[in-house]
Amino acid sequence: GKVYYDLAVAREEKGVENTAILRVEQLYPFNNEMVVALLSQYPNASTFVWCQEEPSNMGAWTYIAPRLEETLGKKPLYAGREAASSPAAGSKAMHYREQKALLSDAFTL
Repeated sequence: GKVYYDLAVAREEKGVENTAILRVEQLYPFNNEMVVALLSQYPNASTFVWCQEEPSNMGAWTYIAPRLEETLGKKPLYAGREAASSPAAGSKAMHYREQKALLSDAFTL
């Protein structure tokens, strides 16, 4: 989704050159072979971060984390909003703070 483009802009603004950004377009059924094929293009990758805009209890994280852990052989890290009872931050200023934090976390975890 949209977070891919935000990540691409943040990567360029920060001058990050050692991070690939991959999109998983099909979550269900989980296509393990496709993920393995994508990751095989990055044999030196050692850290895997799942980034999403939704709170951790609302997006794909709870579904995808165990599947990625099985595929990767280790638990992926999470960059995104904390679990919440509402998908909205509550204010525009808070939304921007959370967005800035998740984009930063995606490159520093």
